[in-house]
Amino acid sequence: MEDGRMIRGGRTFVAVKNVNFKVKRGEIFGLLGPNGAGKTTTIKMISTLLEPTRGKVLVNGYDVVKDARKVRQSLGTVLSGERSIYWKLTGRENLEYFGALYGMKRKEAKARAQELLERLDLSKRGDELVENYSSGMKQRIALGKALMADPPILLLDEPTVGLDPQAALRLREIIMELKEEGKTILLTTHYMEEADILCDRIAIIDQGEIIALAPPSQLKAQLSEKRMIQLTVRGLSDEVQNKLNKVSHVERVLAHYDDEKENWQITIHSSNGEETITDIIQTLTKEQVQIQNVNVKEPTLEDVFIHLTGKSLRE
Repeated sequence: MEDGRMIRGGRTFVAVKNVNFKVKRGEIFGLLGPNGAGKTTTIKMISTLLEPTRGKVLVNGYDVVKDARKVRQSLGTVLSGERSIYWKLTGRENLEYFGALYGMKRKEAKARAQELLERLDLSKRGDELVENYSSGMKQRIALGKALMADPPILLLDEPTVGLDPQAALRLREIIMELKEEGKTILLTTHYMEEADILCDRIAIIDQGEIIALAPPSQLKAQLSEKRMIQLTVRGLSDEVQNKLNKVSHVERVLAHYDDEKENWQITIHSSNGEETITDIIQTLTKEQVQIQNVNVKEPTLEDVFIHLTGKSLRE
């Protein structure tokens, strides 16, 4: 996809520009970006909800403008913040209803609905109203709706947002199972750990442009020299903090006093962890600061994201 330009409210602004990526068959592809980066516009163009002003979007070989119907038949979508299921119907009724919309015969839709209720751990609650479901159950039934017609491609927009850890874990397990069955999945998420676990490749979008595209391991390797050093100490003064800021390769020093434990928690961002940690310990020892604990953290996707965009994923 290239140069999708949107015109809204009488003003022209570029929502996405020069966005170009290909999702391989059978992979989980993550699309990450801060709020307002262009993710939602990109997702809506892929799902035929918006037309690109320029450029081309192909889904399963079909053009989203010229072959919109074929694209929709190829996609199963779960969009964040969209109330895409009917709360006054049961889970089973929702699935059978959408099966009918997909053109499935009644017997076929009933069988498929039962299959999905069992698959999604909802068989015992399938005849209850959706309004009585937990957030995790509602999200699973929304995924069931997307799977009714057994599409080859799934578009999941923040599928675990707002879920408790147990519900989110189960949904991630289901997503991995779907990948193993050959589904192609385009995923957006605000959880970096989730992207790291699930995605084969990740594209980071900011201000409407793709600024990085690679497997998670390669993205983290870009910061192979960078480290976050975490220390617990006693006897830290402002003067010593200033000296830590002047240590070679130190980019930032954050210090917080824990009143309950009566110690200091120090986080030091370094461009060269191995050299920095030696100099830091020498500086603290020389200043007679008591070191209680030292931990060196490897670069994470969150670190990569902040390095590339200058902001956290949730900003």
